[in-house]
Amino acid sequence: MRAFQIDRYRGEIAEANVPEPIAGAHDILVRVRAAGVNQLDLKLAHGDFKALLRYDLPLTLGHEVAGVVEAIGSSVTRLAVGDEVFARPADFRIGTFAERIAIPEADVALKPATLSMVEAASLPLVALTAWQALVGRADVKPGQRVLIHGGAGGFGSVAIQLAKHLGAHVVTTASVSNAEFVRGLGADEVIDYRSQDFETLLSDVDLVIDGIGGKNVVKSLRVLRPGGLAIGIAGPPDQAFARAIGANAGLRLAITALSAKVRRQAARLGVHYSFLWVRADGAQLSEIAALIDAGILHPVVGRVFPFAQTPAALTALERGGLHGKVVVDLVD
Repeated sequence: MRAFQIDRYRGEIAEANVPEPIAGAHDILVRVRAAGVNQLDLKLAHGDFKALLRYDLPLTLGHEVAGVVEAIGSSVTRLAVGDEVFARPADFRIGTFAERIAIPEADVALKPATLSMVEAASLPLVALTAWQALVGRADVKPGQRVLIHGGAGGFGSVAIQLAKHLGAHVVTTASVSNAEFVRGLGADEVIDYRSQDFETLLSDVDLVIDGIGGKNVVKSLRVLRPGGLAIGIAGPPDQAFARAIGANAGLRLAITALSAKVRRQAARLGVHYSFLWVRADGAQLSEIAALIDAGILHPVVGRVFPFAQTPAALTALERGGLHGKVVVDLVD
């Protein structure tokens, strides 16, 4: 079976011939029709998470898939052979840059009927991240002020739409050239991150979602209202994440230290910081699919590459400057 793998961190992403996946009792075997490309794939390839997620190498990358069910395990009850599905496979079950993948049934949802395979593959990871941040973690209510950094990107383009659906007043950062694009998604205010400083323009924000990290997280804390919440999806990780991945005592201390500065700053300001690592969830994807088929959310695909050009797709994402998502299409 063809797949694209890394055999060492910071090495080349190359095509390989790998064994066919085997579906366990609770798994479905999916023939991949399209796969979304994400910053998470780049970070894994660069070794950014090697201390936290200890994958065996070589590793087939890919965290988003749309495809057709080819086989089901003996305990699968909800899905059938021939179903069109989409998913964000769980950590240690990733590998959508391949012709087939076995995924637990609980992590899979029926593909939105109104979307193509390429459109559907652009959504699972970023849509689940937006859902788990805005609905699960923050419980956004109508009228709240929400700042979403990087509104023109794959995550931001979905998060803006979902926040607007929840009734929020949405502020986003983007370049001038992308301002009308993000307004079209539902942004009420757009701040040009190249010429404007969001920290001097904003205050009393209820929620910030930051996918940039570093100094941007600390600056984001200072625009929150008292009691407000900043959610980091690019880091730094916190104690809750360490517990969630079952880290040992030494690793828990190391992870906790990474976010110590941010948490201290948040405490001084009377606000809160939380790190979000998106988890696989087929039930949530089903709710997202319903919003898509109702016309409330729609995918934004920036560029599509054929399967043979998967490394070029990752390079294009790393260079940036694209609206929405990069997707690999496996249909010739």
